[in-house]
Amino acid sequence: MSEATVIVREAGLEDVDRLAPLFDGYRQFYRQPSDLEGARRFLAERLRTGESRVFVAETADGWPLGFVQLFPSFSSVSMRRLWILNDLFVAPDARRSGVARVLMDRARELAVESGAKGLILETESNNAPAKRLYEDLGWALDGTDHYELLV
Repeated sequence: MSEATVIVREAGLEDVDRLAPLFDGYRQFYRQPSDLEGARRFLAERLRTGESRVFVAETADGWPLGFVQLFPSFSSVSMRRLWILNDLFVAPDARRSGVARVLMDRARELAVESGAKGLILETESNNAPAKRLYEDLGWALDGTDHYELLV
């Protein structure tokens, strides 16, 4: 699978049932017990209330490969919007195919479109593949495991 065959679009409430297994997998990656119904409820509530923006990467026939979830915030110092890139997950069988990169690119586009100062994220210090991706995309490590990308 190439990046060209991956479609990225904003998810809506109609996507919750298809995204819930990916979200549940994301939580399990971070050592949480599986809770598919809880994942479904959490995503539905975030989307229903507009508390987050979720972009899904999928195949041309609509099979979900991964997602990124962003939460809006603000920088009081700069008096500008800031996006928290809270969740990024790619299905195990779709990893190393460019899916995470296109999702990260879409997150950056959201920041630009919304006039944001940038994006911030946090990852585990032992998540070397993710850290390499972030650095390849121009994110800067702030001395801990917090990254930011100013746009």
